[in-house]
Amino acid sequence: MTGGGNVARGGVPGSRIAWPQTLAAKRAERLRAEHLRFAREASRESVLHCFVLDCSGSMLTGQRLALAKGMLLSMFEHAATTRAEAALVCFGGARADVRFGPLVPRWWNERWLAPVGGGGGTPLALGVRRAAQLLEQTKRRKPTQARWLWVLSDGRSRDWPARPDAADQIVVVDFETGALRLNRCERLANEWGARLCRPEDLIGR
Repeated sequence: MTGGGNVARGGVPGSRIAWPQTLAAKRAERLRAEHLRFAREASRESVLHCFVLDCSGSMLTGQRLALAKGMLLSMFEHAATTRAEAALVCFGGARADVRFGPLVPRWWNERWLAPVGGGGGTPLALGVRRAAQLLEQTKRRKPTQARWLWVLSDGRSRDWPARPDAADQIVVVDFETGALRLNRCERLANEWGARLCRPEDLIGR
C-alpha cells in the first residue's frame, strides 16, 4: 500500500498506480482517468496508514467484522511490500486500543488479527480520538510524513467524533448493510470532507 503523492494532493504522478486510493476515489463508478492516484517512489517510505476498526457488537451482524479483518489483512500485507507504515486502533465496548504500530508490518499475518473479537457498544468518538492522538504523535516525529486515516465501521454509534487535524487524507469504509440504514458513515464522510467507499470497492470487483 502506498500513497505518498497523488493527483488529489496536487503532486506530479509517479509511475505506479496506488490501487487502494484509486478504488476509494472510484467507488461504484466505472474506472476513469480522473480516479487514478499515483505513488511517489521517492516518498513512499514516509507514508502512514492508520486503520480504525469498529469491533462493536453490531459489526458481528452479517459477518461485517470478519470481512473487515480480511480487508485489513490484505492492506497490511500490501503495506509490508511497499514499506509503508501502518497502525491499527480497535474500538468496542468502552475501550479503544492501539493494537499495532505505527510500524512497517514486515511479518504481518492472520494470527495478529485472530484475537480481535467483537461485542459491546460503539465508542466511535473514543476510537477516533485515540487515532488522532497517534497521528499527532507521528506528526511531531515525522512532520513530512503523509498520514492516512481509514475508518472501518457500520456507523451504528451515537457518538459524533471531530475530524482529526493531523490526518492528511481520510477514507471512511461503510460496512452498514440491510434495508434500514442510518447512513451515518456517509454523513461523517461528508462532514469531514473524506472519501466514502464500501468494502466491495476495495476488495475488488
